[in-house]
Amino acid sequence: MEDISKTMQEMMSKRHLNHNYRQLMDQAFADPEVTAFIQTNQADLAEDVLARSASKIYEFVTERDKVRQGGQTFAAGYEPRLIVANHLLDVAYVPTAATMEKQAQQQLQRRVRAIAMPKDIRNAELDNFDNDNDRMEALMAATEFIDNYENSPHHRHQALYLSGSFGVGKTYLLAAVANQLAADGFSSTLVHFPSFAVEMKNAIAKNGVGDKLDAIKKAPILMIDDIGADAMSAWVRDDVLGVILEYRMQEELPTFFSSNFSMAQLENEHLRISTRGDDEPLKAQRLMQRIRFLAREIVMVGANRRPQ
Repeated sequence: MEDISKTMQEMMSKRHLNHNYRQLMDQAFADPEVTAFIQTNQADLAEDVLARSASKIYEFVTERDKVRQGGQTFAAGYEPRLIVANHLLDVAYVPTAATMEKQAQQQLQRRVRAIAMPKDIRNAELDNFDNDNDRMEALMAATEFIDNYENSPHHRHQALYLSGSFGVGKTYLLAAVANQLAADGFSSTLVHFPSFAVEMKNAIAKNGVGDKLDAIKKAPILMIDDIGADAMSAWVRDDVLGVILEYRMQEELPTFFSSNFSMAQLENEHLRISTRGDDEPLKAQRLMQRIRFLAREIVMVGANRRPQ
């Protein structure tokens, strides 16, 4: 291929172009990135590539400079790249670094499905968890689960039942685990169970119970937050929670829990007594068998970390 600058000068002199346009084109063809690309791909380019690709070269240089200067571009969030197409130069648009970062964050957030959970869980991180002596066991158990699950996601892994008083970090730890798993490519669902129970009752009139139930029970990793916080009707206990637990036990799907009740308290003080006052210990025992199969209890203690 002939010298780029010489070829360009000859081409421009043959055309009746105004002075300003000629200057712009001269600058475009003299651009170091353009000349370097042409020289690198010289073997694949046509002999008359400069004449036939002039508009693409100009487009590349002007759009690239707009991106660098933060101006309005042809494709917002994307930057131009020179490519070879049919032995000529063409321009492809690829995401900028900022766009790729934004897309990565969006993808990350899509891996954590939160139902009726506080917004600040999106920012929960294991590194920011208050790992004093009262919480160290819970943190170590959480990181152990993450390591084991990521090494063999298709095997059975017993999750955690975090029990303890208000504000000790149970929900935060669940969210931090979900976010870490999401960062490593795994999806999970967090659900505030008392709020979900209300949603399920409201879904009866819309015939939406089945779809909502399926979405929860089939989640790859499920985190049931605040179980036992509100009185539970026999229907929610047996036809919602019971169905979720039965499916997840049969499929051996990881299921976390958080509660102000210990496992023993959840069984004897919450699950066995329905909102109608019926004492049903066998049903409570059946549910607890499933919960104990799915998760092991970790007691979290300490001062209330929530803002007063």
